[in-house]
Amino acid sequence: MSISFFVFLVALSASAQQDTSFRLIKKVKGDVVAFAADNLENLYLLSSTNQLKKLNANGDSAAIYNDVKKFGQATLIDVSNPLRVLLYYKDFATIVVLDRFLNVRNTIDLRRYNILQAKAIGQSYDNKIWVYDEVGNKLKKIDEDGKLLLETPDFRQLFDPIPLPQRIFDQDQYVYLYDSTLAVYVFDYYGTLKNKIPISGWQNLKVTGPYIFGSDARSLFRYDIRTFRMDEWNKPAEIATARTFSFTASRLYALREDGIDIFSFR
Repeated sequence: MSISFFVFLVALSASAQQDTSFRLIKKVKGDVVAFAADNLENLYLLSSTNQLKKLNANGDSAAIYNDVKKFGQATLIDVSNPLRVLLYYKDFATIVVLDRFLNVRNTIDLRRYNILQAKAIGQSYDNKIWVYDEVGNKLKKIDEDGKLLLETPDFRQLFDPIPLPQRIFDQDQYVYLYDSTLAVYVFDYYGTLKNKIPISGWQNLKVTGPYIFGSDARSLFRYDIRTFRMDEWNKPAEIATARTFSFTASRLYALREDGIDIFSFR
């Protein structure tokens, strides 16, 4: 069932600027240029030398991936499945699949499968991979061998304007494609559009559980997919200068010059 823009605005206005409590619970120091957090509270830290390090929930080093020179700088870390980590190198259209110990399981060169340009990839619930093919303007599902399993019709036939997703999330039987200039597009597992959520202009967007999290220059946001409720919080002073954010259902991760600050919130 699609929601109307009117319902979205009512939900937004009814819950904007809600009071909340952010409490610093941990600092993780180090050379970090990008990171991701999984639903078990493991952290994955990408350094300026392209080393990927996994820290467990206690902050102890759990694994390291050092084979970093072949494809340059990773542009995306997908840890939605803690047992299977995806590193995506957009400039080479290449996905490296790692196990939970950060050992290489497979390397997929998308160009070998006629996907020449893709900004967004994401894990699927069944350990396959969603890819948005920017040349073909299609959402595609492939396996670890690059075999095409499913594809949508050409987006140019479905949408005007045409979305160009920057992120893909597979959550609770739906696939979420986010174009920051347009909206969040929600598809079922057969590639049929089910909904369009009028969220745009958010940075650091993440779909986790029943929520969509994000931020802009002044605020943090949480949108409840089930109720259409929007919570908006002014950024607390202690995180206002962070470079990027990530979210889980109960934690906020803020990347600074010297590492990551971890907050609980309610």
